[in-house]
Amino acid sequence: MSKLLIGNNIRKLRFERDEMTQQQLADKVGVTRQTIVAIEKGNYSPSLELAFRIAISFSVPLEQVFFIVDSA
Repeated sequence: MSKLLIGNNIRKLRFERDEMTQQQLADKVGVTRQTIVAIEKGNYSPSLELAFRIAISFSVPLEQVFFIVDSA
């Protein structure tokens, strides 16, 4: 079974929230800014708990933040 590619809308959601900085989001969810950068770039997949914390911080469902990238 191949690994799923997971995309995200974090950058878009940050800008929809009065241009929230990566540092502000990191502080809100309890991680470093570098972790947010890596998640946004798709270089790191967050734990399920962190994914939910990010979604909750934007007050949106998890599926609105993270999605599976169609590899076809």
